[in-house]
Amino acid sequence: MNISGLSTPALIIDSKKFRSNANRMAELLSGSSLKLRPHYKSHKCASIARWQIECGAIGMTCAKLSEAEDLCDAGIEDILIANQIVDPAKIRRAADLARNCRLTVCIDSAENIAAFSKAASLCGSTVHCLVEYEIGMKRCGVESKEDVLSLAKQIIKSENLKFDGIQAYAGHISHVEDLNKRKEMTAENYRKLKDLLDYLKENGIDVRTVSGGSTGTAEIKAAEGLYTELQAGSYLFMDAVYRELSLPFENSLFLLTTVVSAKEDLIVVDAGVKTCGVDQGMPAIYNENAGEIVASEEHFQIHGYRGKAKVGDKLLLIPGHCCSTVNLHDKIYVLDGERVTDRILITARKIGR
Repeated sequence: MNISGLSTPALIIDSKKFRSNANRMAELLSGSSLKLRPHYKSHKCASIARWQIECGAIGMTCAKLSEAEDLCDAGIEDILIANQIVDPAKIRRAADLARNCRLTVCIDSAENIAAFSKAASLCGSTVHCLVEYEIGMKRCGVESKEDVLSLAKQIIKSENLKFDGIQAYAGHISHVEDLNKRKEMTAENYRKLKDLLDYLKENGIDVRTVSGGSTGTAEIKAAEGLYTELQAGSYLFMDAVYRELSLPFENSLFLLTTVVSAKEDLIVVDAGVKTCGVDQGMPAIYNENAGEIVASEEHFQIHGYRGKAKVGDKLLLIPGHCCSTVNLHDKIYVLDGERVTDRILITARKIGR
């Protein structure tokens, strides 16, 4: 089928650019101590996750328990949930899941350690743990070296838990456009994290894993040599926001739309916030220039459009945020040029927490 045969709005990927992005990430990490643990939230596709593992990823990162269950169900054996799980029912589910895969969770409280130890003991499983260290994002994690040490010691002493190391995720740096500023902020975090690791070593704590990082800091972290795992996800797809950072990856994810109205200096397409994530920014038009883009539920009003378009024409948009856009669709069409060659199901889109 040709791209013209797709009903819009349709989520599509350019297979050549998609694979090129994967190869480029492998090249960036080659020879470094940093191993790729891609983030599942970016694509939520079990088939893509299996492909990433086949290409050398050490495991997968995910945002929530239901994603971890989807990954395990697809045969992924090494899974990190990069968030806290505190609901008792979900802790029990996680402990049970750990019987079928190598499951790692993030911890930032003594109560959570006790709850996981009890659940894992009841299930007869082992749950791996990373203590989350707050490194500037102002979200989860403990803020002092002493608190990290205390939690690490508690995990080590707890039944059916295993202390692996630290999660230090600096997502607030990921989209900083100025490269020098991005490097400065990453260097500041490096010093803070290195100080923590030295402190833990002095206190007899063996840290095997330091997990974090993102697409926006991948190249910097590969060079600095402190982290052991990179949680990048967007590098495969990219989006309109990441495009502004001049990273060594190409936009491979697009939203195919149809022009439903065309006036002088204004066109309207059949996609809006219900099919394209705008939480980090508006979409951009692929290979075209435009002025302001205004969003509503089912439409984007594109002002100052400088291309030529008439009603019925197809228009490619680069999503503002790839992760939240994928979460609005059931499938992604794979294209080789203008030919549809495959359809990938987004398996973790409709599942809950």
